[in-house]
Amino acid sequence: MKINEILKVIKANSTFLLSAHENLDADAMTSELVMAAYLRKLGKKVYIINHSPVPSRLKFLPGANNIKQYKKGMRVGYDVLIVVDCGELRRIGDVRYLLLKDKKIISFDHHATNHYFADYNVVDQYSSSTAEIVYEFLTNAGFKLNRTMAMLLYSGIITDTGCFRYSNTSAKTHLIVSELRGYNFPAHVIYKKLFEVIPTDETKGFLRTISRHTTCFNNQVLLIELKKKIFNKFSEDFDLRDSIFSFFRTVKGLEVVAILSEVKHNVTKINLRSMGAIDVAKLANVFDGGGHKAASGCVIKAKIKEASKILLKEIKRHL
Repeated sequence: MKINEILKVIKANSTFLLSAHENLDADAMTSELVMAAYLRKLGKKVYIINHSPVPSRLKFLPGANNIKQYKKGMRVGYDVLIVVDCGELRRIGDVRYLLLKDKKIISFDHHATNHYFADYNVVDQYSSSTAEIVYEFLTNAGFKLNRTMAMLLYSGIITDTGCFRYSNTSAKTHLIVSELRGYNFPAHVIYKKLFEVIPTDETKGFLRTISRHTTCFNNQVLLIELKKKIFNKFSEDFDLRDSIFSFFRTVKGLEVVAILSEVKHNVTKINLRSMGAIDVAKLANVFDGGGHKAASGCVIKAKIKEASKILLKEIKRHL
């Protein structure tokens, strides 16, 4: 980490713009909220603006109401841009229209496919989450967290590690979480809000949806296609994709789970999860996507059925 250089940049400037990747998740959101809180403690002016709105299921997190969604024609004056949990600048979406020339960029990220696009890149693909990196940055900077900041960082870490079940969970992760738990926030309440998310009246719809999966290559690969009309059956509070992945991670023998979501008539979003043997970041990179070895995504410009065929052909090469 270029701690001292970054601290000099922060000290020398007064206004900061923070942003994260499209389709905001808990790790990205909590990382930018904690960085914003840190900067405000230093007396800085901070704007948090994202391409996507705050998901309904994450609005309970303190500070969520301070996050704005980009609107066409929006203008913001700033000195430094801080991008969190984002491997390449284009992934901040329409927030790119706010970017000003000759302004410094700082990146905090843990994606293996990071393009090192910033002037200062705090990137560690071996960290469990961007929240973990932010924690280390603030600790090394000698900054004292408060209870709210600790709770936010904890929320980012437990979501990106799947409650410490994923391979990105290290001994360092547990040590950091131990430190965060020392701030005595109600971890069980946070767990319930983040993970117990399937509304009772939507359980039958969820079960019908996951029953429509297909398997191939000797049951090593599982695909599920989600058309727009399927998403419309579920509330905004329910993260359908994440719940599907959580369910199928328990299936023995699977190597890759792929969710294909209809974006437009001829555009399909792909979300990939690996059980360990397959590097899905390399797989996603074939389609100009990226992410982590165990969790990545991309977009295929084709109808969902055609995208499925294209994806399977590429998966076969990686098996």
